[in-house]
Amino acid sequence: MLRLATVLVALLPLVATAATTLKISTLYPDGTTIVTGLKDAGKEIAEKTEGRVKLKIYPGGVMGDDRAVERKIRIGQLHGQIAQGGAFASAYKDSQILNVPLAFNNYEEVDAVRAELDPEIQKGLEAGGWVSFGLIDGGFAYVMSENPVRSLDDLRDQKLWLPANDEASAKAAKAFELSPIMLNIGAVLTSLQTGAINAFAAPPVAALTLQWYSRVNNVTDMPLLYTFGLLGIHKKYFGRLSAEDQKTVHEVLEATFAKLDAESRKENLSAFQAVQQQGLTVVKPTDEQFKEWKTYADRATAELVEEGEISQAMLDRLNAILAKQREGQ
Repeated sequence: MLRLATVLVALLPLVATAATTLKISTLYPDGTTIVTGLKDAGKEIAEKTEGRVKLKIYPGGVMGDDRAVERKIRIGQLHGQIAQGGAFASAYKDSQILNVPLAFNNYEEVDAVRAELDPEIQKGLEAGGWVSFGLIDGGFAYVMSENPVRSLDDLRDQKLWLPANDEASAKAAKAFELSPIMLNIGAVLTSLQTGAINAFAAPPVAALTLQWYSRVNNVTDMPLLYTFGLLGIHKKYFGRLSAEDQKTVHEVLEATFAKLDAESRKENLSAFQAVQQQGLTVVKPTDEQFKEWKTYADRATAELVEEGEISQAMLDRLNAILAKQREGQ
């Protein structure tokens, strides 16, 4: 026993300095600002930790959809993912609060809300088992369609895509009295090409990057909902790093995500004009049509609260911040 103990003690320095590769999945394609920024952060982390911590990025959804990635994280094949906030809802329901339909009129309102609620979202994710490093602006999602969509009736006549395995989106669609076609994100372009779907709601940057814009003719000038992404690394893997290396990874990734958030905002601000330059026609609901959209959006939000997808307390905070922001305008 003494001899075994001596051997184990001798091995301790080797264990402490063993390299750890954090494997990260994302749907963002290779070459995008976010994937490139994360790879650069990985190089910086490897340098500052003297090779003890490395990042390996799996872009473009090669590891599967959110559910497939979650399974792989549970068994240790992956350690984290960059995904939309809703992908972490099982760990913290209120991570979806920024996605409330038709909550925001402009980016000034988004910024006012995020200044207060971003830290709460990160704190909630931490309690739910995820280490995160800041949110990335995803832009407003707009309806893009083969046929013009101004009213809810127009949208109900379309073959609308929504992401598979997204319970909150499915419940919101039900409240809007929609019958969407639920598909994994990788099937969207092919389905647009074959006519299986002819409408979707997405930020213009995503529509441009994924080439979806090429299969539709119209974009509805109404910010349906705000989107954001974040990197979550599961605590059971992040906790294996030394305290010093955890601090380094936090510092590098927090700086990286602050930069990516600002860069993504710039891209999203110009993307709406870019889809028009690609030939999409802008259509706009009338005031009466917008009132109907807003009525159904409020109904959808109330049902999300009722069904436990978001809490009433967090919704009240959102509305209070928006009310204060609008008073000052």
